Amino acid sequence: MLPTFKDPSLLDIALTHRSALNERQHRAVESNERLEFLGDAVLELATTKFLYAKFPTDSEGVLTAYRSALVKTTSLAEIATTLGLGEQLKMSKGEEATGGRSNISLLADTFEAVLGALYLDQGFKACEKFLQANLFTQLDKILVEQLYKDPKSELQEKVQSQGLGTPTYEVIDEVGPDHDKVFTVVVSVGKKKLGEGTGKSKQLAQQSAAEQALQKL
Repeated sequence: MLPTFKDPSLLDIALTHRSALNERQHRAVESNERLEFLGDAVLELATTKFLYAKFPTDSEGVLTAYRSALVKTTSLAEIATTLGLGEQLKMSKGEEATGGRSNISLLADTFEAVLGALYLDQGFKACEKFLQANLFTQLDKILVEQLYKDPKSELQEKVQSQGLGTPTYEVIDEVGPDHDKVFTVVVSVGKKKLGEGTGKSKQLAQQSAAEQALQKL
């Protein structure tokens, strides 16, 4: 569950999508984009610190793989859904009509914004406690199911072992301002589409698409 904020206005901003600024009913004056920017940095530091302490003998490469698996867009979106952030998010009617409340990238962004708001409200220790309860508990599953493996490499090995050729990735859409773009990528083998994914970078979108493809194969 969400912690109680000393300054509820910070949480209110964290739950305000930029589309809400255009609609009078919300009376919003600031979107959650700046808090998302802050929360992203807090998330990376807290996760890095947690993994560094938990695995004192593992290499930088292994720790990076663990961290990527923990903080990937789909993981954050799942937690945001569990916390009910999609239902609480202020957005325009148009954004809502196009599935904004269940948009994976948007939910992940909102989670980061809430984390940024919590940092300003109560500090880094409170953020670590929040992540311990809501995110770091997923580590055991990641290790058991080896979800930290690079999905692009895993997909390439799988399709080539089946004689299907080499996967290709194509950006089919990109939205948002230059500092906060979201990319949509399709992965195919030959003319057959295997998966589609979104992410804040082309690389993350490719990994998301590869994950979806692996689930289908």
